[in-house]
Amino acid sequence: MTGRVADGPRLTRAGDGVPGARPDEVPDGGRAGTGTDVVFAEVADDDVEAVVALWRTCGLTRPWNDPYRDLADARLGETSTVLVGRATRDLPGPASDDGEAGGAVHAGEVVASAMAGVDGHRGWLYYVAVDPRLQGHGTGRATVVAAEAWLAAQGARAVRLMVRSTNDSVRGFYERLGYTDQECVVLGRPLGAPDARDAGR
Repeated sequence: MTGRVADGPRLTRAGDGVPGARPDEVPDGGRAGTGTDVVFAEVADDDVEAVVALWRTCGLTRPWNDPYRDLADARLGETSTVLVGRATRDLPGPASDDGEAGGAVHAGEVVASAMAGVDGHRGWLYYVAVDPRLQGHGTGRATVVAAEAWLAAQGARAVRLMVRSTNDSVRGFYERLGYTDQECVVLGRPLGAPDARDAGR
């Protein structure tokens, strides 16, 4: 599937996990940017540098994983993709401590991403990222919803993701979206040449 993410079954609704929130509610009057200010589509060639830069800004890359290869591999797979969220309008940046607006977000700018894939049994999410200027205003939730819709359209009946043990702050975000500890330990080993021993960690 290419182009914009089609409407389809969603495993998470936009208002889930937020007490008193309505799916159509726009926090902050739309001033800081919300999930409704982002449109999602599958990544294009021209997006690659911006997506990798976003992953690095959000601290998602690791020395043993080449982000360009990860992105390329996902694009080559028949059951995987990278979704990119672009701002639909110009947005002011978040206010700094002195009350001044920070860096503005421009219409069309890449501000979110999610890598999604189906392994034949369930769907998986990786590289879920939101530009720090838009964090805390519903864009992360919208990103997960878009990725879940893509997975459901591919036939996935459940979704999983891995959170690094050092990333405590993000666990609450996923818990508010209905994700729970699956009470399992992820084990792994590299495949290939000895010099690739750290790949895929």
